[in-house]
Amino acid sequence: MTSPMTGLPSPSHTLVARVRLALDRFDLNVDITTRRQVTGIFGVSGSGKTSLLEAICGLRREAQGYIRLDDEVWLDTAKRTCVKPERRNIGYVPQDGLLFSHKNVRQNLLAGARRAIRNGHPLRVTLRLVTEILELGPLLERSVTTLSGGERQRVALGRAICSGPRLLLLDEPFASLDLALRRKLLPFVRRIRSEFRIPMLFVSHDPLEVQALCDDLIVLRDGATIAHGEPRQVLTDPDIFSLAEQQGFENILACRLIDTQASTCRVRLGQRPLGTDAQAGSRSVELTTMRAEAQPGDLMLASLPATDIMIATHKPQGLSARNILPARITQLRLVGSVGLVTAELSADLPPLTIEVTETSFVELGLRPERQIFLVIKATSCRLYEGERRLAPD
Repeated sequence: MTSPMTGLPSPSHTLVARVRLALDRFDLNVDITTRRQVTGIFGVSGSGKTSLLEAICGLRREAQGYIRLDDEVWLDTAKRTCVKPERRNIGYVPQDGLLFSHKNVRQNLLAGARRAIRNGHPLRVTLRLVTEILELGPLLERSVTTLSGGERQRVALGRAICSGPRLLLLDEPFASLDLALRRKLLPFVRRIRSEFRIPMLFVSHDPLEVQALCDDLIVLRDGATIAHGEPRQVLTDPDIFSLAEQQGFENILACRLIDTQASTCRVRLGQRPLGTDAQAGSRSVELTTMRAEAQPGDLMLASLPATDIMIATHKPQGLSARNILPARITQLRLVGSVGLVTAELSADLPPLTIEVTETSFVELGLRPERQIFLVIKATSCRLYEGERRLAPD
């Protein structure tokens, strides 16, 4: 199946990677199967994430095992099959982009044109969409040596897509950028995900990035798979949570913009369009956040840091915090000295994870099924642009 807009593969695919590879400190030994459009590869630095991607795209010729995308086998050492990297039709975006410094932006985007045309890829349509989605129009004739870090990464991403890949590998594409710029680039990747529907592997050690972009998450430690599943559930597992704690766990929820005030916005959590009624057993939950440049009805992402949510056992009054949300505790867990509270706002919304001290567990009398109130300041709620669709020619 193909996307009606781009002619590219639909997200219905199966990637199988059973890889063994000797590394300096350990042996990479993974066995993964994923059928989701965007699969995250998560773990601390040095856990084998980049080596796994290099094996999948054929850069590690010493890798052993079996790698297949749908019906196309790229590696089968038992049958002495090893397809060359250039024949795997993979788009690879490394951490530093690796643009051609002697070419301008347009020439970099078209660097893989020959392969795209050979594979029957709709290059003209793709180039137009890439230029629009990644906002590269004003940059097309500029030398890449004059670009900022964020601009370079957008060009590197666009170049990979214009080559007509069957699979896109993103190896921590924001790692060399500061945190503020990394957050600004998130919407661009979400637009690519929405518009092109290319299956992707996205390597990151940032829990916000993998929640915002990935449908599936694989966690590596010392070359081995230690968890695989839905990103939020994996990241809040006590055995995995400590890996995400350095960056700080953030709850990521889809929402719709209701209206915008001078310095704040109101959003309704969930993807349901404005003007439609909630399903039976659920309720609308609104949130006041800091102002975002968007239109009423736009789909956004709300980020709520687990450490910035306070718990009250009775509805508080006289607070400066703009959000006081009734909720129900569904689970309590301890990770060292940190208490993780899982609370449900509504039946049709993902539960929130709140981080408290172990002392609070006891002093507040927290227990499953208890009704509580979540107190969240507007300044703690960050909004990111959600997926959007562009009209075809």
